[in-house]
Amino acid sequence: MSGGRPVARLVQPVIVRVAAMAALMAVIAVIGVLLSTTAVNRLTDDLQPAAAANQDVYQDLTDMSAAVESWTASGQQAAADRFAQALVRFPADQQKVRRFAAGDDELEVLVVRQERAAAQWIEKYAQPVMDSPGRTRPTAQQARAGTTSFDAVRSAHQVSSQAFDSRVRQARTDASFRLKGTVLAVVLLAAAAWYVISRARRGLLRELSEPLLALETVVQRMAGQDPDARAEERGPKEVRAVASALNAFADAQRRAQAVEGRIQSELRSLDTARDDFVSNVSHELRTPLTTISGYLELVAEEFEDRMEPRHERMLEATRRNVTRLKALIDDLLALSRAEGRGSEMEPVDLSLLLREAVTDVRITAARRGIHLTVSGPDHVVPVLADRAMLHRAFLNVLTNAVKFSHDQGDVEVTMTVRAREVEVAVSDRGIGIPADEIDRLGTRFFRASNAVTNEIAGTGLGLRIMQTIVDRHSGDVVIESREGEGTTVVVRLRLHGEGVPPPLPHEIVEAEAAQASQTARAGEPAPAGAPLRVVPDEAPEDGLPRIVPAFPRRS
Repeated sequence: MSGGRPVARLVQPVIVRVAAMAALMAVIAVIGVLLSTTAVNRLTDDLQPAAAANQDVYQDLTDMSAAVESWTASGQQAAADRFAQALVRFPADQQKVRRFAAGDDELEVLVVRQERAAAQWIEKYAQPVMDSPGRTRPTAQQARAGTTSFDAVRSAHQVSSQAFDSRVRQARTDASFRLKGTVLAVVLLAAAAWYVISRARRGLLRELSEPLLALETVVQRMAGQDPDARAEERGPKEVRAVASALNAFADAQRRAQAVEGRIQSELRSLDTARDDFVSNVSHELRTPLTTISGYLELVAEEFEDRMEPRHERMLEATRRNVTRLKALIDDLLALSRAEGRGSEMEPVDLSLLLREAVTDVRITAARRGIHLTVSGPDHVVPVLADRAMLHRAFLNVLTNAVKFSHDQGDVEVTMTVRAREVEVAVSDRGIGIPADEIDRLGTRFFRASNAVTNEIAGTGLGLRIMQTIVDRHSGDVVIESREGEGTTVVVRLRLHGEGVPPPLPHEIVEAEAAQASQTARAGEPAPAGAPLRVVPDEAPEDGLPRIVPAFPRRS
């Protein structure tokens, strides 16, 4: 694999550009805010107070002019006091205006002109009038000079006020312009950032997203069992590495499928050979075993009461081993059929099937005084099953429970129906299984060590057959055991939603006739476990339930 940039090198320029744009916007925003703040501060802290002070200067002069007129007219001391107060305020207000105007040549000239006009009016007219006695009218010449001087003051103040107003308006314009300029610059930079990000996005989509989408398409094709699906090695370095690994995986999978096909073909051949071998061996072994068994019976009958004890022991050992060989052949055939045959599923009443299996082992259990108890629902428990195979599975479990129980022991069979499944538990209080051997249960020909020690007969295939049959029925098997305390085998199967099909009319009649005949012969009801079931919802008008076959078959 060669070429292609790493994802980090693809993403890094985008991150750098976005960071640079963000930093630039932040700097411009900060500078704009600072400039706007400076302009606003100059307006509020300098210009507006100076303009107000300039108005105060004119107001002081106006107050002095009014005081002069009042002094000449009435000669009251209050007028003199107002003049004196205005004269005291005037220098301070004038000082504020002069301090702001310092450095501004145009404004400084206007302020100086205003000061000179005011000083001339005060010195030439106002102060001399106030120094004269009250109610002393100024001469016509003084009056004309005073009016002319105050007109000069008014004219100078008007010009200076216009200058101050012009500067206030300019400061406001500057502050607004700086704020708007800052906002506009940030908006333009945001637009530029969006443009840069959109271009980077298109570049990333082209170099990163599109190859990843192509990989996703290839993976979906592979998941759809497309053997020719291959990924194109393009895009960043990491994506190319994934594509290369995916192609290598696809090639390996194709080779594995070819190997799997050959293995499956060989396994089918082996299965066929195994089935043929088991069938041939069972046939070839059954015939000589039958012959041997027959000759053993002939020998036993011919030499009855004439054989020595050691000869009888030899004959009994031979019979026992012939029986073991027959059981082993039967179990091998049963396991072969369970693993290889296609199951013919049909609705089956599991409750009745279990009672049949219990009935089959009652005689064996009774010989050793073992008590069998069965508890479960009285109604039909429908499951979809191969009746013969499932019967064999439960028969194996029950046979093992009886076989490994102590004499005069108990075996409990419990059926529990849940929401969507039925659970059958078979518990005994026999010899149990050693804890370190439980994991090996179900292995072909495996027998627990305590079973071998106690010389309990068996082939080691019964549990394997049962597990295979339950697996074929999509069920589960759970085994719990403690050595010396007993074993519990739990089988779980799914319930059949449609139930067991109703019997046909002729089957009902035949069942009733068989039941009546059996009752007449025995003089009592049919024993528990008989292959019959009660259908309460099909009771005749007299209210008595009808007895019908449990497993009617449908063609």
